Amino acid sequence: MPEEPTEKLYELRVTRAPAASEAAPSADVARHGAASKDAPGDKAPRNEPKRNEAAPGKEPDKERDSTSRAVSKIKSGMRDRLPALEDDAQVGVQKEHIVIRDGEADLRFTGVLLASAAPAAAPKGQWQEYRVYQTTGGKQVFLKVTRSVLEEQEDTHTAEVFDPSPSSVPSQLLRSAREIARSRPLTWMDAATAFFGYGPLAKALYRKLSVRFEETIT
Repeated sequence: MPEEPTEKLYELRVTRAPAASEAAPSADVARHGAASKDAPGDKAPRNEPKRNEAAPGKEPDKERDSTSRAVSKIKSGMRDRLPALEDDAQVGVQKEHIVIRDGEADLRFTGVLLASAAPAAAPKGQWQEYRVYQTTGGKQVFLKVTRSVLEEQEDTHTAEVFDPSPSSVPSQLLRSAREIARSRPLTWMDAATAFFGYGPLAKALYRKLSVRFEETIT
């Protein structure tokens, strides 16, 4: 066969335009493909933050609440010195004392601090302090202080006075109840255990006093 038709056929195969099925996908097809990636049930877009993650530049609410509660430097130093208290050196020294009471008149008297007790540590930032005083007139003063290292929380002070004199009406009432129950008069040690209880800190306080608080049995 002649060679000329063969060469023309070769040129047609090389120069023909691509068929419609081989063309690049249309814009509608591209949009459909992108929409299928965001369809319900698929993963969220990469740039969208997760629900449980805080947005950049913001702290979680828990951390923000904790940092907003200021700590008192003075009371933080008191906590770090536990179980030592600032008036430990005044035990047994006769002087004038002022005992603060919340909701009542403060107590002013001359006497001695018999003993005090505080916990060895306060990991949660709160602790209690127990103190027992004796006035020159023979009365006992019991003091319980609750402290917190946070500036927004004020210390609380609770105090009671034990008067062994029969002229004291509260003392007479306590004596009568005690005498009926145990056939013996009420002592300041009874009043102390009624005020402080028998917790670990109270027992530590009793061990520092020069009297026995244990119950003796036979």
